[in-house]
This record gives sequence, structure tokens and C-alpha cells, in this order.
Amino acid sequence: MIAGSAQPARTVALVCLAEALSMTGFAAYPAFLPQLQAHWALSGAEAGFVSGAFFLGYMLAVPFLSSATDRIDARDVFAFSCLLAAGGTAGFALFAQGTVSGALWQSLAGAGLAGTYMPGLKALTDRMSGPRLPRYVAFYTSTFGIGTSASLLAAGWLGAVLPWRGAFGLLAVGPLLAAPLLLAVLGPQRSHAAHAASWLPRIGPVLAQREIRRAVFGYTVHCWELFGLRSWLVAFVAFAYGSSGAVSPLLSATAAAALINLLGIPASILGNEAAGRVGRARWIGAVMVVSGTLAWLAGLSAGWPWVLMLAVLALHFVAVMADSAALTAGLVQVTPPEQRGAALAVYSLMGFGAGFVAPLAFGAVLDVAGGATSRLAWTLAFGALGVGGLVWAATNRQNGR
Repeated sequence: MIAGSAQPARTVALVCLAEALSMTGFAAYPAFLPQLQAHWALSGAEAGFVSGAFFLGYMLAVPFLSSATDRIDARDVFAFSCLLAAGGTAGFALFAQGTVSGALWQSLAGAGLAGTYMPGLKALTDRMSGPRLPRYVAFYTSTFGIGTSASLLAAGWLGAVLPWRGAFGLLAVGPLLAAPLLLAVLGPQRSHAAHAASWLPRIGPVLAQREIRRAVFGYTVHCWELFGLRSWLVAFVAFAYGSSGAVSPLLSATAAAALINLLGIPASILGNEAAGRVGRARWIGAVMVVSGTLAWLAGLSAGWPWVLMLAVLALHFVAVMADSAALTAGLVQVTPPEQRGAALAVYSLMGFGAGFVAPLAFGAVLDVAGGATSRLAWTLAFGALGVGGLVWAATNRQNGR
């Protein structure tokens, strides 16, 4: 049952809309990365550090904000964190001047996401039960792709008519709309286990459970590949257009990245359905092998005709997203309700911690292997993203899971 609502589907849809609105600033920096890298004279590692700082902020904040949802209503955490997200994006618009200041404001925006993404899921699952819960979780987590694509498209449209600072400023408005929407959709609810819950996640008891541990490490390697790819996708498409000599391609780099991100939505939802039929561990392992292999092919595609290059990137992204909802829905299913906030905190901490390191590592590989004008460097950087999934799949198989 859902508190205050007799229409679960409508409630899920509106909560998903609130999630997407909270993310309007999420892809602002990746969308403007080529421009800002040239404007601030950043190396690949520096550009990757500013991108990864978003996830560093997430990683530092999520133990507090996600675990707090076991003590206080998750919808209140969501509303407060929308202010952090808006402040970080607006601060970047007004004050960012280079690597250090840009990273600081990105970190604040990332902290905002830490208090909206998983706490939003907690607010939803606290008010739901029954056999459709995994499907609702899949819809919610897949909305992350809608938020990412909407952020990329909005950044591209605004960047065509405004300086980048003005575009960032307008993208800060979304979280300010998301907070009152979620508060209106979900009525207040008190946690029944608040007296026994900790303000910080109890990592030991959570990771002591094998099924939770497997989901956490699976999500870690998933985020390594996903956020490394998302952070550099616009820059790679722009490079590939130039490398192939493409003249007036149908899609801009930001529009192409946005459309590719949208493909992750059906991939994630259908992947969760497939996992329920063939077994989560078997499905996730197979998907990670495919995505880890396609990562290398995506990096090799820079000199190919632009249509073929985008098709390969799309296939790679679909493979990356095909285990996303399956991992999260699996975690929710195997976690006792009184531990759900702590489990989601550890899950996010590990996953978005990998999301912090991946863009930096990607940029460092570019620098070491020949720079952002080298096809070989891009191939090796993409290949590095797929390593984690291949290792997880091999370990999973060895354990007979």
C-alpha cells in the first residue's frame, strides 16, 4: 500500500518526475566539458577530476543522507538535498574559475544527488509493498537515464543561445521544482525503526550478508563503467566527428549523447524483467561480459562513419544499463526493511565512489596514452572502463553463482 494514494502508478510516475527534475544540473559539466577544457586549459586528468568531483561529493554525503532515512522521513531528506543540488549548480555558474573551484561546486551538486536519488527510492519503497515492488524500483532507477538525457538536452539547447554560465544558472531551477512536487505527492510517514537506527550506516552488518555484498560490488563495477562513459561521452562524440571528417552530422554531440542515454531506460527496465526470469546473478554476469567487451569496440569506433560510431556507442550503453535496475531491485528484495537505508547508503557509497574515480582514470589514460587527439588513447580509456565488469563476471562464475 501507498500512504495517501490509491493510485500507485500515478504516484510512481510523479515521484519519477520529481527525480528527473532534481537532476537538471547533473550533466551540465559533461555537456560543456570540451568548451571548458579549452577555456580553462585543463589536461585530461584535470578535466576528469572536475567531472569526478561530482561523485566525490556524492560519496562523502551519502553515508549521512541515505542512512538518515532510517531515522527520519526520506521525503524530507530529498527536499533538503534539492537545495544542495540547486546551490551547487548555481554556484558553478557564478563562481567556477578552474579546476579547484569547479570541483568544489561540482562536489556540492553531487552531495545534492546523494540526498535525492537513493532517498527518493527509499521514500517510495517505504510506502509500497507487494509483488510489483521490483518493477516500481526498476521504473524509478531507470528514470535516472531520463534525468541524464534531459539535462544533456537542456544544456545543449541553452548552450546554443546563452554563455555557459547562464546555462548553468537556469539548470539550477529544476531541483527547486522537484522538492515541492515530491512533498505534495508523498504524505509524511514516520519510521517504525527510528529508535534503533543509526545516523551512519553500519557497514559491517550490511556487508556480512552475502547477497547484499554481491549486489554492492556488482553496482560498484557497474558505476565505474557507467559514470566514466557518461562523463566523457560528449567529448568522445565531438572527437569522433572530427576524426571521421563528418560534415554537418544530423545530431550534435550533446543531442547524440542525450539520445544514447535515453536508450538506457528500456534497457534497464527490460533487463530487470529478464533477470527475474533467468536469474539475477546469471543475467548480470552475462551482461557485464558483453558490456566489458563492447567497451573496447566503442573506443575503436572514433574513425568510423559517424552513424556507425553512434550505433556502437548506443549498443555499448544499452549493455551497460541492462543490469542497472536488476542490481538495485535485487538489493531491495534481499535487504530487511529496517536495514534498507543503511544498505542503500553502502550501495551508493561504493557505486558513486567508483563514479568519482572512473572519469579521473579515463582522463589519466588519455593523457598517458597520447592525449585527446589520439585514437589509441581513446580506445585504451574506453577499454579501462570495461575491466571491472569482466572481473566481477569471472569471480561470480568461479563462485558458482
